[in-house]
Amino acid sequence: METQNLLVYAEKTLDYGVMGVLILMSIVTLWLFIERMMFYKSVRIDDYEHRDTLEMDLTDNIGVISAIGSNAPYVGLLGTVIGIMLTFYTMGDAGAVDAKKIMVGLALALKATAMGLIVAMPAIVTYTMLLRKVEKILTRYDVARDKK
Repeated sequence: METQNLLVYAEKTLDYGVMGVLILMSIVTLWLFIERMMFYKSVRIDDYEHRDTLEMDLTDNIGVISAIGSNAPYVGLLGTVIGIMLTFYTMGDAGAVDAKKIMVGLALALKATAMGLIVAMPAIVTYTMLLRKVEKILTRYDVARDKK
């Protein structure tokens, strides 16, 4: 009975823990993307005397988006590994091997990897879009400075 409770706890941890972290990562990505786009719309390049200062302000927080895009698949993979371990443990604990239960357990374990990829792909696209926007603003700054 205690082993069964431990398995239920581990499955809940997998569902709420790993999936919760991935959902939090996607919310942070969206929030930072919106914040950066609002900043880029309102930035006045004339207010900056040095290009480096402008670049620091423009690239603020986009490293977080890059880190999320890079690490979300690993968080999903961790969830999958834990799910597969739980499936094998349940198989060994039950004594009898039921192919249907194994397949269902493995399929459910893979949802964490899928979720990790779903979080990572838009984060990387977002990061690339923001970098391009930074390049455009810095080019405008350089052109404006060359005219003076």
